[in-house]
Amino acid sequence: MFWEYFRITGSAVSQIFLIGALGYFLVKENILGEAGLNSLSRLVVKVTLPLLIFCQLIKNFRFSLYPHWWLFPLLSIVITTAGLLLGLLFTFFVRGQQQKMQVLSLIAFQNSGYLPLALIAALLTGEKADTMLTYLFLFLLGFNLLVWSLGVYMLSFHESKKFELASLFSPPVIAILFSLAIIFFGLNNYIPQPILRPLRLVGDCTLPLALLVVGGNLASIRLRHINKKAVLLTLAAKLVILPVLGLCLVIKFNLPQLLSLLIVMESAVPPATSLSIISRHYKKEDLLISQGVFFGHVASLVTLPVFLSLYFMLAVIK
Repeated sequence: MFWEYFRITGSAVSQIFLIGALGYFLVKENILGEAGLNSLSRLVVKVTLPLLIFCQLIKNFRFSLYPHWWLFPLLSIVITTAGLLLGLLFTFFVRGQQQKMQVLSLIAFQNSGYLPLALIAALLTGEKADTMLTYLFLFLLGFNLLVWSLGVYMLSFHESKKFELASLFSPPVIAILFSLAIIFFGLNNYIPQPILRPLRLVGDCTLPLALLVVGGNLASIRLRHINKKAVLLTLAAKLVILPVLGLCLVIKFNLPQLLSLLIVMESAVPPATSLSIISRHYKKEDLLISQGVFFGHVASLVTLPVFLSLYFMLAVIK
């Protein structure tokens, strides 16, 4: 039974990484340059992803249907906190304050948007897919607030970086808050379909574009003087111990199926590619971030299907 689920989830993960591999190839062959990759990234973050979030929430979210919607941003804080606590244990085996902070960031912050978005599209259909997307976007509300505040603080070091409230409100966060406000006041009932349809078409471009960006970002990573010990410790914590904890949690408390899938998925995905962007933007020496992000995505080709297969197998057994 496990191998059947592994075949299904492995096929889904392989399809996702094939698109990412195309982005990797485009950058390596200089078909897509640094400026083009940055433009593509801005297009996803500032246009297509906010539109996808807006259209998805307007269509499927109602406060009456999701009375406990606030639990999903809280869940993202809980998972990040678990990563931070686990990371603190592993930093005892790493020397140097800056390396410790980078290991801590790699374990705490995951690729919580692009990969889960692609996995949902590959593994689920119909109402279950719509529900999971709603869960994911509510989850991202908490995660984006954390990674663009605490994540920036950790990687840029506060002596040269003052906290900026505006950094919390990235376009995806604004899209979530704006959508929730429109739904709360009932204004969603007055948005005509001729307006929503083209917005949805643009939003549907998010998945392939986002995966091209992820692959391109991995191609632009420069791997020099690989710290094998630190990388192996990081991957063990991020891709093995954390998803094991996630699986134990959903089994112990017998949580609903889709909520359990979200927890396992978010616990098992590799480190966030945005960490390398943050590190590069604030011109901090990249000692481990690029190595952790690159090898984390490579290793997750195996670990991600394993833990998703275990989840699906256990969900059926229950």
